[in-house]
Amino acid sequence: MDNQKIHMNGGDGPNSYANNSEYQKQLVGYSKIVMAELIEQELDVGIINPDCSPFCVADFGCSVGGNTYLAVQNIIEAVETKYKSNEQDQENPQLQVPEFLVFFNDLVQNDFNTLFNYIHGNKPNYFTTGIPGSFYGRVFPKAFLHFAHSSMSLLYLSRIPEEVLDRKSAAWNKGRIHYSSSGAAKEVEAAYSNQFRKDIQAFLDARAQELVPGGLMAIITLTILDGVLPSDSPMAINFTILGSCLQDMANMGIMSEEKLDSFNLPYYYTSPMELETLIKTHGCFDIVRFEKLPTPLRQVVIDVQAAVLSVRVVTEQLFQQHFGKDITEELFQRYAEKLDSHPVLKDDKYRTDASYFAFLKRKTETSKPGS
Repeated sequence: MDNQKIHMNGGDGPNSYANNSEYQKQLVGYSKIVMAELIEQELDVGIINPDCSPFCVADFGCSVGGNTYLAVQNIIEAVETKYKSNEQDQENPQLQVPEFLVFFNDLVQNDFNTLFNYIHGNKPNYFTTGIPGSFYGRVFPKAFLHFAHSSMSLLYLSRIPEEVLDRKSAAWNKGRIHYSSSGAAKEVEAAYSNQFRKDIQAFLDARAQELVPGGLMAIITLTILDGVLPSDSPMAINFTILGSCLQDMANMGIMSEEKLDSFNLPYYYTSPMELETLIKTHGCFDIVRFEKLPTPLRQVVIDVQAAVLSVRVVTEQLFQQHFGKDITEELFQRYAEKLDSHPVLKDDKYRTDASYFAFLKRKTETSKPGS
């Protein structure tokens, strides 16, 4: 099952991702200071010729709305500061602040119209373009980018592992919609983990080719803390509740059991140790910094309706594509009722997830994958 149609709710209405992604926005904000510090330390201002080449930035999995704009602004401001601090360098008198060319990448179904209406409404001081396509493959020429950014995008697998949909497989996830759901077999988690490893390998392979030697990359992603079982995480509780709502609807004949058994959510929540190990094993990037970000304020997710919307804007399209649009309102109404009676939003014992920031530098001495 290929997930080339994943996209957030578009537009700028009450159920849009643009208006219900405060959690993600805060993470971008938290990373601003540390990213500026690391750009100052690690950016080689000589990696471009500012007289004839722009400084190229790409945001992979940009989605729609202000978060990608904020992330890009943070990057450009830090790069400009770095160049300005070197303008008086007598050994490099030619160095000047370059022009910037920013690429916003996401799948074809992303609402690029709303995205660019927002960006150009803010009159950016850089050139922009959209680049549709999966970031699990090449979307740029070799040695083209100077800075790559990806925030909360590597949670999405490129595809659902085939074995979780195979009735003959030990990993068949009958009656559940995720590997973390209560009662899921260990083989289901193993299948998801294996797919994640393949996807991270593909992502790093592509970025290693697209970034210039010495190019930089920042990644923000949500993880489950080391040692925590997926079934004990807050996302597991949310997905188990959603799955139970779908099961209730199947029991009522609103959908078939077969339709439910053929649906799984394409999210994988890695652990800090797993992600760091995969990056190190890949071998093309130095890990300059790998650290936990502050947790966004509780009031962002403690309100039931806000919590439901934060889940709805990232999952609704998946449910509609598989089950049809008619089930949406009832599904999320049931979800809100069950979530309201669960302590997951109020009890700190359920806070077993954490967002991590990884700042990488493309090695200069390693060969490029695929070269």
